[in-house]
This record gives sequence, structure tokens and C-alpha cells, in this order.
Amino acid sequence: MLILGIETSCDETAAALVADGRVIRSNVIASQVEIHARYGGVVPEVASRQHLLQMIPVVERALSQGGAAWSDVDAIAVTYGPGLAGALMVGVNMAKAVALARGLPLFGINHLEGHVYAAWLEGRQPDVDPGFPLVVLVASGGHTDLLLMEEHCRYRLLGMTRDDAAGESFDKAARVLGLGFPGGPAIQRVSQGIKIEEVRQELPRAWLRGTLDFSFSGLKTALLHKAQEQGLADGGGASRPKEVAEMAAAFQESVVDVLTAKTLAAASDAGAKGIILGGGVTANARLRERLRAKAGGLPVFIPSPGLCVDNAAMVASCAFYHAGRRNADGLDLDVVPSLKLG
Repeated sequence: MLILGIETSCDETAAALVADGRVIRSNVIASQVEIHARYGGVVPEVASRQHLLQMIPVVERALSQGGAAWSDVDAIAVTYGPGLAGALMVGVNMAKAVALARGLPLFGINHLEGHVYAAWLEGRQPDVDPGFPLVVLVASGGHTDLLLMEEHCRYRLLGMTRDDAAGESFDKAARVLGLGFPGGPAIQRVSQGIKIEEVRQELPRAWLRGTLDFSFSGLKTALLHKAQEQGLADGGGASRPKEVAEMAAAFQESVVDVLTAKTLAAASDAGAKGIILGGGVTANARLRERLRAKAGGLPVFIPSPGLCVDNAAMVASCAFYHAGRRNADGLDLDVVPSLKLG
């Protein structure tokens, strides 16, 4: 089954062809990072207009690179939430137009669930299939959720962020330290080579005892105050790169400690047979290293960094598993910017 996936939830215009939920035939992404970097974050109206410009060329490239004609496509999948309303509308309307014109079934996909199914791509999951249940950590710019995947397409929410998402906190921390946007890659880059045991900076961890929820707003505020006290904020750290790098490494370590501990606790409590990571934050090398090291033999499935970020291959993969379990959506499919999972 060959599915064309479309993803426009935020600032990536993406289209992909995926066969049988696992084999990527093409995966095209038009990034808007450089456009939004000047603003220090994504501007929704700018993102929507850019999606309009890129949507048709990106779909055409996905077909061309996948060596497919429209007659080869069996279904259309599109992200319908959560995300920016205007951005989502571009992708959903494109998908509905194609489904109508070509007489193809249409599947609306939850963006967060798409991140889960990135783990099924590249032949990763089929090699070692531990069965269900699986604990899933979805960590991105807008979400930090812990879920129990009870079987394909069925989830139970275990924990979520009470304030800032992990990715959002990385962006804000990088802005304070003058490291640019997006914050996650910038903080990882300057932290490389820093030995955390030698770092004198200490930042808090919000454990929220007795719950699997997350909180990063206090950490973000603590970093702001320390950076201001030490003259590293508002461009003050430009001439002191070593101190900025140590502050960034301390911040990264605090986030990674909490994400790792909560994920492993959820897996233990639920008797999970494995752990799945998804979302842009899970591209972080320190998080990947720590989770694998502390999993104690429990299988940990992490997509390649290129599939952790927003992409359409994960949307198409997810739709394959939905296609065998429910009816296709109608042309009245609408966007749901605040859509939940689990």
C-alpha cells in the first residue's frame, strides 16, 4: 500500500511516499528555519503563507523522487492537528483536493501519533519487535507527553507538561544565552565537549513527585536569573563562550535528567516491553545516549534525527496502521489545532 503523506503543522512543508507503513520511497521537507530565525521563533502568519508557496512543489518532488505517478498512490494522509491553525489548513485542503480529484481515501492523522510511528520507519521496529505495551515519550517544541501504547493506534496518557514543553524551554534558554533559533540544536552544539561533572553551574530539576507530569518553566526562570547575575544574558556572553557553553550544558543536563527518569519510571510502572522516542527534542544526542544507557536491557526505539523532526513520512506510516483499523475520513475533515492524544 503506497500512501502519500502531507505535513504542515508548524514551519515545515513536507510530503512523502511510504510503502506498507515502513519503506520510505521519498521524504521531502521544505524548512522555514532561516525565515523564522530572524524573529527568534515561528511567526504563524508567515508560516502559513510559506506553506502556500511550497505545498504543490513539495508534493510534486515527493512523487518524482519516489518514482511514482498519481495512479500508483493508494491513499492520502495528512496532519489535521495539533498545530498552527493556518498552517494545518494548507495541508488539509491540499489533501482533500487530491483525494477528491483522484478518488483516493483520505486519512486525517494526529501529529503526535505521527511522531510515534517514525519508529516504524527505516526497518527499525521490525528487527526487534517486543510487542505491546510500549511507553512513548513525545517531546517537541509544543508538547512533552508520556503515553502508554497499548496496541497499534491505541494510547493512554500517562503524563504531560504542566507549562512549557521541553522544546519550547530549549528555545527560550538559547535566546537568553544568545545562541539563536532553533534552541535545541544550538544548545547541543555548544555543549559538545563539556564534561558535565566539571561544570560548576547547577540548575534545578522539577521532579513533581508522585506524578509523571513535567514542568520546565522554573528551570527556564532559574537559567534566566543565573545568566543575568553572571552577565551572560542579552548578548553579555558573546565574549565568554566557555561560560555560555557550561550554562547551556547544565540546562541540557537538567532537561535530560527529568525526561530520562520519568520515561524509565513510566516503563517500569506499566511493565512496558520497550520504549519509543519521538519529536524534535528526541534528536538530542545526550538524551538518546542517557536513555539507552539506563534502560537496563529494555529495547529503546529512536528514529534517526532526521525523522525526529516534523516530516511527512511518519504521517504516511501512521496512516497505514489506521487504514486497517478504521474507515477513511470524509471531505468534511477539519483542522483541530489543540488535538490531544491518549
